[in-house]
Amino acid sequence: MFDFENQDLEFKQEYTSDIRKDVIAFANAEGGTILIGIRKDRRILDVVDPDSVMLQIVNSLKDSIVPDIMPFVIVKTKKIEGKFIIVVDVSIGIYRPYYLKEKGLKPSGVYIRKGSSSQPMTDEGIREMIVQSSGKSYEALRSLTQELTFLTLSKELEKKSVDFSSSKMKTLKLIGDDGLYTNLAYLVSDQCEVTIKITLFQGTDKAVFRDRKEFFGSILKQLEEVYEFIDLVNKTKATFSGLDRLDKRDYPQEAVREALLNCIVHRDYSFSGSNIVNIYDDRIEFVSLGGLVPGLEMKSIFLGVSQSRNPNLAALFYRMCLIESYGTGISQIQRAYHNEERHPVFETAKGVFRVTLPNRNEFSELVRLESSDEFEGILEKQKNRILEIALKQGQVTRKDVEELLKAGSTKAFRLLRQLCEEGKLQSVGNGKLSHYVLK
Repeated sequence: MFDFENQDLEFKQEYTSDIRKDVIAFANAEGGTILIGIRKDRRILDVVDPDSVMLQIVNSLKDSIVPDIMPFVIVKTKKIEGKFIIVVDVSIGIYRPYYLKEKGLKPSGVYIRKGSSSQPMTDEGIREMIVQSSGKSYEALRSLTQELTFLTLSKELEKKSVDFSSSKMKTLKLIGDDGLYTNLAYLVSDQCEVTIKITLFQGTDKAVFRDRKEFFGSILKQLEEVYEFIDLVNKTKATFSGLDRLDKRDYPQEAVREALLNCIVHRDYSFSGSNIVNIYDDRIEFVSLGGLVPGLEMKSIFLGVSQSRNPNLAALFYRMCLIESYGTGISQIQRAYHNEERHPVFETAKGVFRVTLPNRNEFSELVRLESSDEFEGILEKQKNRILEIALKQGQVTRKDVEELLKAGSTKAFRLLRQLCEEGKLQSVGNGKLSHYVLK
């Protein structure tokens, strides 16, 4: 009368809560039928009080499976050979993947039908099913994490006098059509695990680093904390014109702000890596994942063409007055350097976009020195003073050179490196412990 268990048929001797896994597996695959009251050997048993059992099944499925699976499930009784069985017909769901509410969108809560068994899905399989079933961009997809809080977001919205009700969350695309949090909600939530990493290097290459930091949490929190960190190392140089004092930051604050916002708003969050900020003595590099949106070239960007990869995120930032309008960030960065000798560099490669801001003060000081007729003589005197300190102390550090010559770290590191290349000094150690000894 019945075939053996297979891809779309499951026998259950009696009702247990494990039926939920099979219902989820069928809804996530091609649909199927569960027959309760039949043994694995196809022997028919009699279900006692079928109405009560059906009520248990319906309540269990309704209360424990997310999204709502009931529109795709039919529960009914059938009498065979004078005995009652319960038939649970499951159709393919349109809001896949379905999962156990208590477990969440992870392998322990998501199942798929394979052969005659219901098996947990892998994380990769869950993500792929979300993309296939929705056809949406990353930010509009259902978040794998649904236990989200929004302390940072609510405070920021309150500052901007923006309502944060559940209806407004739908308007802002934080909640999708299925009533669940989207990836956009995940990115601005306190549970966000996408990070920004900052490395502060000594000199103009990656040979020696001074500090490393990684910023976690809501991307709004990361935006504020990363900007504050950069602001601390963004030194001010004072020059005088007659009686007037002129203060000039190493990097224009508006350029730093726009480069950082570009990193956050336009990156491809389907990549699992971190945004990168590299700070050297002569430049800052902002590296974001994703490259340009498919179909655009670098020339298009400079012609003023704008196509946001994350339009919902951009709209949220616009509503919060963090960005002025779409597609103006790069032009604002360029304007900030309009009267400078060096200008920002914008580069793209497969899956990567990089903005490099030059240090205005470091470059102008270098040009001033190197254009002087006495430059070579001054340089040799400074090197000799460094060697004297190394002989006296037994070693010399970059910090010693900075204090000795009242110079910046780039110049100090350059002189030490030249002395190493000339065979007069030797570098010992790495990072903050590095120092130089006579060779």
